Amino acid sequence: MAYSAANPPKLVVPGVGDGPGIWIYAHTDAHTAIDADDYFSNGDEIGMKEGDCLLYHDTNVPGSTVHFVRTQVTAGAASVTIATIV
Repeated sequence: MAYSAANPPKLVVPGVGDGPGIWIYAHTDAHTAIDADDYFSNGDEIGMKEGDCLLYHDTNVPGSTVHFVRTQVTAGAASVTIATIV
Protein backbone atom coordinates (compact mmCIF):
# COMPACT_ATOMS: atom_id res chain seq x y z
CA MET A 1 0.00 0.00 0.00
CA ALA A 2 0.99 3.61 -0.22
CA TYR A 3 0.50 6.77 1.77
CA SER A 4 -2.87 8.49 1.43
CA ALA A 5 -3.44 12.10 2.44
CA ALA A 6 -6.81 10.90 3.76
CA ASN A 7 -4.90 9.23 6.64
CA PRO A 8 -2.16 11.71 7.54
CA PRO A 9 0.16 11.61 10.56
CA LYS A 10 -1.26 13.43 13.59
CA LEU A 11 0.72 16.07 15.48
CA VAL A 12 0.39 15.15 19.16
CA VAL A 13 3.05 17.44 20.66
CA PRO A 14 3.79 20.69 18.83
CA GLY A 15 7.38 21.89 18.87
CA VAL A 16 8.17 24.74 21.25
CA GLY A 17 10.12 27.55 19.59
CA ASP A 18 12.44 25.88 17.10
CA GLY A 19 12.13 22.50 18.85
CA PRO A 20 10.83 19.37 17.16
CA GLY A 21 7.22 18.28 17.14
CA ILE A 22 6.08 14.72 17.83
CA TRP A 23 3.79 12.96 15.36
CA ILE A 24 2.01 9.60 15.39
CA TYR A 25 1.10 7.58 12.32
CA ALA A 26 -0.48 4.14 11.95
CA HIS A 27 -0.68 2.22 8.68
CA THR A 28 -0.21 -1.26 7.18
CA ASP A 29 3.05 -0.35 5.39
CA ALA A 30 6.30 -1.77 6.73
CA HIS A 31 8.40 0.77 8.61
CA THR A 32 10.98 0.59 5.82
CA ALA A 33 8.36 1.79 3.32
CA ILE A 34 7.72 5.03 5.17
CA ASP A 35 11.46 5.76 5.09
CA ALA A 36 11.21 6.21 1.32
CA ASP A 37 12.02 9.68 0.00
CA ASP A 38 8.92 11.87 -0.13
CA TYR A 39 6.63 9.18 1.34
CA PHE A 40 4.52 11.85 3.04
CA SER A 41 3.47 13.72 -0.09
CA ASN A 42 1.78 16.50 1.88
CA GLY A 43 4.29 16.77 4.74
CA ASP A 44 4.74 20.51 4.34
CA GLU A 45 0.99 21.11 4.09
CA ILE A 46 0.28 19.29 7.37
CA GLY A 47 3.16 21.05 9.15
CA MET A 48 5.93 18.44 9.32
CA LYS A 49 9.38 19.95 9.58
CA GLU A 50 12.94 18.71 9.55
CA GLY A 51 13.89 17.24 12.93
CA ASP A 52 10.32 16.33 13.96
CA CYS A 53 9.88 12.91 15.55
CA LEU A 54 7.42 10.38 14.09
CA LEU A 55 6.18 7.45 16.16
CA TYR A 56 5.04 4.84 13.64
CA HIS A 57 2.79 1.86 14.34
CA ASP A 58 2.60 -0.88 11.71
CA THR A 59 -0.91 -2.28 12.12
CA ASN A 60 -0.12 -5.24 9.88
CA VAL A 61 2.74 -6.78 11.91
CA PRO A 62 2.06 -5.15 14.55
CA GLY A 63 5.08 -3.22 15.72
CA SER A 64 6.25 0.32 16.34
CA THR A 65 9.34 2.30 15.35
CA VAL A 66 10.71 5.79 15.89
CA HIS A 67 11.56 7.98 12.88
CA PHE A 68 12.71 11.54 12.29
CA VAL A 69 11.83 13.91 9.47
CA ARG A 70 15.11 14.40 7.63
CA THR A 71 14.14 16.56 4.66
CA GLN A 72 11.45 18.89 3.52
CA VAL A 73 11.30 19.35 -0.25
CA THR A 74 9.88 22.11 -2.38
CA ALA A 75 7.07 19.92 -3.69
CA GLY A 76 5.71 19.76 -0.14
CA ALA A 77 6.71 16.16 0.58
CA ALA A 78 8.61 14.95 3.63
CA SER A 79 11.16 12.16 3.96
CA VAL A 80 11.78 10.34 7.21
CA THR A 81 14.58 8.16 8.43
CA ILE A 82 14.52 5.47 11.10
CA ALA A 83 16.29 6.25 14.33
CA THR A 84 18.58 3.85 16.12
CA ILE A 85 17.63 3.80 19.78
CA VAL A 86 20.43 2.70 22.10
